[in-house]
Amino acid sequence: MTNKIPLWRSTPPAIFPVCLGLLGLGLGWRNASAVLPVPHEVGDVLLGLGCAFYLYFVTCYLVKLIARPLVLIEDSENPPARAGIAAAAMSMMLLAAALLPLGISAPYVWWAGVIAQIGACAIGVYAIWRDPRETRQFSTFQYLTFVGPVVGPIAGIRLGYVTESLILTLAALVAYVIITSGLALQLLRKRPPVHLRPSLAISLAPVCLFAISFGLLGYDRVFDLFFWLSMAVAIFLILLIPWMIKGGWSPLWASFTFPLAAFLQVQVMALARYGGGLATAGVYVAMAIATPIILIIAYRVTMMYVTGDLAAKSGAARA
Repeated sequence: MTNKIPLWRSTPPAIFPVCLGLLGLGLGWRNASAVLPVPHEVGDVLLGLGCAFYLYFVTCYLVKLIARPLVLIEDSENPPARAGIAAAAMSMMLLAAALLPLGISAPYVWWAGVIAQIGACAIGVYAIWRDPRETRQFSTFQYLTFVGPVVGPIAGIRLGYVTESLILTLAALVAYVIITSGLALQLLRKRPPVHLRPSLAISLAPVCLFAISFGLLGYDRVFDLFFWLSMAVAIFLILLIPWMIKGGWSPLWASFTFPLAAFLQVQVMALARYGGGLATAGVYVAMAIATPIILIIAYRVTMMYVTGDLAAKSGAARA
């Protein structure tokens, strides 16, 4: 029997990490074209794809929210969905960065993303407060919810919001230290179940984004610190790949997309700062790995959305 329920009524927050990955990939290619002999058209096409992908799904989710506002609370009942809601706000800030060369109301888009990110943080706090005490625990999903503001400087600096970008970055840094400390102690006691292992890839994203943000803010030594930390985390995660994907394909593989995009962007920034053959190789390797993986995961997640499997498997609320 054909499902006659419109897809927008169950638009899952799980789609937004993929939006974040596609936008980040496009920005990485566009920035790479400024320091390497790669065609800027590739970045433009990827950014166009990422913008269209994001605008479609964020519109669907807003319509779903208007139809029944309580779906926002229901969607925030599980940590991956909370992360998806935060990824929607982070994507809005990246959308502002994508629009900068076009001058299309980028400040309004940026502020919309910042306000949405603050709202996502508030929803995250409320959801954790509502959780039973015995189920409260740290997770890498919380990086998107509470460390997400670190995306702000990517567009904020060029828009002239330097002080605001610094505040967002420092607030994110405080949250990062708290979450990472708690998560490290928790992982010493117990390992994540097989189906949640792909989410550990998220841990690469914050260190890359801190490197980018502090670099844009002009804190070169802090950029160096987070850049080399991102390299160490990336190498460690590469060694863990067989362990992380042991459970097979699931929507949580979206956790690989935006960290890879952030890693590509930080490699481009490192090349612009350091130069040299090693930095150049870093960009090409990051592009070669990130591009097919992000696009393949985006395709598979989209197919799951079309069939309704993504909403069902991620427990999305229905309007």
